Amino acid sequence: MTITADDIRAALATVAGPDGKGDIVSLGMVSDPFVTTRDGQAKVMFSLTVPAERAQELENLRAKAQVVVENINGVSSAMVALTAERKFGAGAASGGGMAPPPPPPMMPTAKIGKPEAAAQTTPPKPAQPGIPGVKHIIAVASGKGGVGKSTTSVNLALGLRNRGLSVGILDADIYGPSLPRLLGLTGKPEAEGRILKPMQAMGLKAMSIGFLVAEDSPMIWRGPMVISALTQLMREVEWAPLDVLIVDMPPGTGDAQLTMAQQVPLAGAVIVSTPQDLALIDARKGLNMFNKVSVPILGIVENMSTFICPKCGEQTDIFGHGGAKAEAEKLGVPFLGAVPLHLDIRTNSDGGTPVVDSAPDGPHAAIYNAIAEKVHASLDNAKSEGPAIVFD
Repeated sequence: MTITADDIRAALATVAGPDGKGDIVSLGMVSDPFVTTRDGQAKVMFSLTVPAERAQELENLRAKAQVVVENINGVSSAMVALTAERKFGAGAASGGGMAPPPPPPMMPTAKIGKPEAAAQTTPPKPAQPGIPGVKHIIAVASGKGGVGKSTTSVNLALGLRNRGLSVGILDADIYGPSLPRLLGLTGKPEAEGRILKPMQAMGLKAMSIGFLVAEDSPMIWRGPMVISALTQLMREVEWAPLDVLIVDMPPGTGDAQLTMAQQVPLAGAVIVSTPQDLALIDARKGLNMFNKVSVPILGIVENMSTFICPKCGEQTDIFGHGGAKAEAEKLGVPFLGAVPLHLDIRTNSDGGTPVVDSAPDGPHAAIYNAIAEKVHASLDNAKSEGPAIVFD
């Protein structure tokens, strides 16, 4: 039997609303359920909209809704998130309109410096629980999109694999997942109860929301739903045993980045930037954010460092050259290497055959392998204690 969204709503209609009034479906609390089915087993995702001031109180309601759905014959697991909203001012807007919850307080700005400088002024915090069986977690981040961060993440993971490490890669970009295309993976992961088994390709364990939804399906999720999904992709996947988990972060410095920094003990962050000033401005923001949460900076990668014509071999600095290296020296963080803008890297990435695996003896694989060597060497020196927010 195929499970439909109507089946999910019918089951949820048996769950009483807050204070025992009505039910959560008729009260308009349930988002459109998203159902994916594989081998006759369905995985369900939806959210419950609740008043912000009652979010913690209604966690039991969220858990009850999840149990009800998971008890449906043919449903293997359910991902349920609370989306908290608040009313305008003292009273509701006409028609019961709701406004999004206020954003979390912005972290104060500070001068960018070495990660150790922020950590020295930070009171010690209890260590954050890691992911069982995972020794090191590395975030690959950028301040903006379009700088080749995902391509760098995959080839870095393969370079670490080439050093004899067991490696996994998590695609943390919920809105724009690219890992399935980059690794040439299709199909959906298997599940044992609530635990998903990662997909595997080229000796890597891999997980992405892109394995659970169609490639052209937009993820129209609010922030809390994204954070819930990201948390489950970290903690409800059979990652172990791994030496390194590479996390391909979404661009920017928002909820996903802070969630990752606050929920797991990151061994460090790799910042990816192109050489031009506009990209470096955003790269500084990403670097500064990790400084603020006391995550060591393992180094900066300059992507699209120069263009090499595949026909004549001539070098052209389309985006400039050396800007990321100069920035790394200025900020006192390691410079990991420069990757050229080359047709082979792009076509292999689009084709699901990244160059480190498909052309292991080529010049581009050599660059990524050298970057991986530097990252590997830095892991022993990276701080592994849980991050703490620094307020100036």
